[in-house]
Formats: sequence, structure tokens, C-alpha cells
Amino acid sequence: MVAGEASGDLLAGLLMGGLRSRWPGLQMAGIGGPKMAAQGFEAWWPSERLAVHGYAEALRVYRQLVALRRELGDRLLADRPAAFVGIDAPDFNLGLEARLKAAGMKTIHFVCPSIWAWRGGRVHKLAASADHVLCLFPFEPALLEKAGVPASYVGHPLADAIPLEVPRSAARSALGLGAGDVVVAVLPGSRRGEVRHIAPAFVRAAQRLRAARPELRCLLPIAPGLRTMIEAVVADAGAQEALQLVDGHSHEVLAASDAAMVASGTATLEAALFKRPMVIGYRMAWLSWQLMRRMRYQPWVGLPNVLAGDFIVPELLQDEMTPEALASAVLRWLDDRVASEGIARRFDDIHLSLRRDTARAATDAIAQILEA
Repeated sequence: MVAGEASGDLLAGLLMGGLRSRWPGLQMAGIGGPKMAAQGFEAWWPSERLAVHGYAEALRVYRQLVALRRELGDRLLADRPAAFVGIDAPDFNLGLEARLKAAGMKTIHFVCPSIWAWRGGRVHKLAASADHVLCLFPFEPALLEKAGVPASYVGHPLADAIPLEVPRSAARSALGLGAGDVVVAVLPGSRRGEVRHIAPAFVRAAQRLRAARPELRCLLPIAPGLRTMIEAVVADAGAQEALQLVDGHSHEVLAASDAAMVASGTATLEAALFKRPMVIGYRMAWLSWQLMRRMRYQPWVGLPNVLAGDFIVPELLQDEMTPEALASAVLRWLDDRVASEGIARRFDDIHLSLRRDTARAATDAIAQILEA
């Protein structure tokens, strides 16, 4: 198995629970993170090795990633496991899967690349790489099957892991927050590149929120290994009094919050599943942005908007993602209770549509592949 970044580690960890329930003696190894390790995964390399932010950063580490993929492929072909499961990270995993598939190994890709959003040509590479794709969203299998790629909709594991009723009181108690506190979750991303490009604006937005509403509590959950970087951003902005830094516990922070600032990615779906009104922000290196914006197929970037097919929450991208715009968008949510309650109902519908006992559904699909 190979999972890159914190989101891939989370998805893989949830999947592994289902695999272990069916095959208690199953051995799993490759590239992974702490949640996978907690399930008994043997990490030959840590998932952080694959955490790159945009084309510009990927180009800088291209040779290292190619060498890592070659070394991993050599080891897998020597060991000949029953199957390879690539968790997201398509730019790394699809090339590896193609090599393994050509050598007769069964390959499964968990998380359909966002061919419906940009770079639709990847569907042909996917067809050459994966024997089967496990899809998180209900509209994806039909798109893949048109291109001859076998696929199954297994729901999103986060929709199973996150309760339908938000445990707000318990989360606030765990974080030392009062029932009457007004709380804003600040999630600037889990990758180093995101911290560089996104965190400064998010931190300065928190400063503006506190200046406008001194009673606000702004909490920033820190992904593993990023505390030093985050602390440097906060210190550079002089925002030590504006933010409370929390090691991990992003779900508790979201559950406890009244609104959120969230970097585009899996965290936006997590915020939606916790029924939290949000503003989505994203910024990347100029070259990466110029390339990506030309390949977009739809106006939405954030997953809640993609799933709703509408701008139900604001998106502030690249130059639009200023501290002033972020803070203003958060304040609008805090000041409009009717809108906040309405968005929570929309998120309820999304939650129910994605709740499919993903671990069992994915395990059943993998079992059929292995037995075929």
C-alpha cells in the first residue's frame, strides 16, 4: 500500500480496519503514516515523502520521487504481494501501478482522481494502471466505466467515521472551551507547501477576527511535524494572542467550532460532515496556479461545492485569498444564523449520501478482485 499526506493516511487507516476484520493475519507494508502504523502497517518510508504542494514543488523533488518509486517497485516485484493498493496520490501511484499491473500483479486504486474537475486525460492512464478503482463519490463509477475502467462506489469513510449528530459539547469540553464561546476553526492545510502559501493569510485573518470580535476563540489544529513551521508563521505575524495552537485534534476543533476557514482539500469535506459553515481558501505557487486554472472543467474547487453542484460556501482562491476577504466571509457566517442553519441542512444531505460503511464495501470489492 502507498498513501501520501495526512488525508491519504486517514483514508488508508480506515480501510485497513475493514481489511483486518476479514483477514486478521493480513500483512501490509509500503509507504504510510501514523494512522496506518496504528493498524499494524509496516512503513518502509513515511507518507510525508509524497507530500508536495503543486507543480512547482513537485518539479523540485521530481528526481527523488522517481527514485523512490523505482526502489519501491523493485521491492514489490521481488516480494510479489497478493495485491497493491494505491491510496490517492495519483501522480506517484498510477505510474507505479502501471508497472506492477504489467508484471501481472493485481492493482487497486482507492480514490478516483478528480478527472471530473481537471486533467480528464488521466482516465486513460488510470485504465492502464488499475485493475479496479474504489470511488468515494456516487457519480464517479459511471464516468470511469465509460472509459472502460472497472469501478465501485464505496462511499466516503469519513462519512462513516464522523457521527451524523455533531458531538459539539464533548468536543468543547475536551478542548477546554466554554459552552458560550464563539469558536472559529483555522485549518490552513497539512502539507509544508500549504503552510508556506496559505497559513500566513489564514493567521492574519484570525488577527482581524479577534480585532473585530475580541471574544472570539480561534483554534488552529497542527498536523504532525508542522508545529515549528506554524509557530514561525504565527510569530512573523505577531499573532500569538490571536490563535490557540492545538497538536492534532482537527475533528474536535471542527466539532467545537461555529465557523471555519479551511484550505481546499479533504478538510473541506470534514468541515461539511461536521456541519460547519466555512470559507474555503487556497493559494499555490504562481506557475502551479497558471497550469491548474487552464485545466479546470468546472467553476468549483471545494468538495462541498462540487458535491452540491453550486457555490454553497465561498471560495477564495489565489489572489482573492486575502486576510480581509477571509475574515469578512467568516463574520458573515457568524452574523447570519439562518444561513448557517441552512448550510447545515445541506451538509446533512451530503453526509447521508456518502455514508455507505466504506470499510466493508471496499473490503468486499477487494475480496472479489483477489478471488477473480
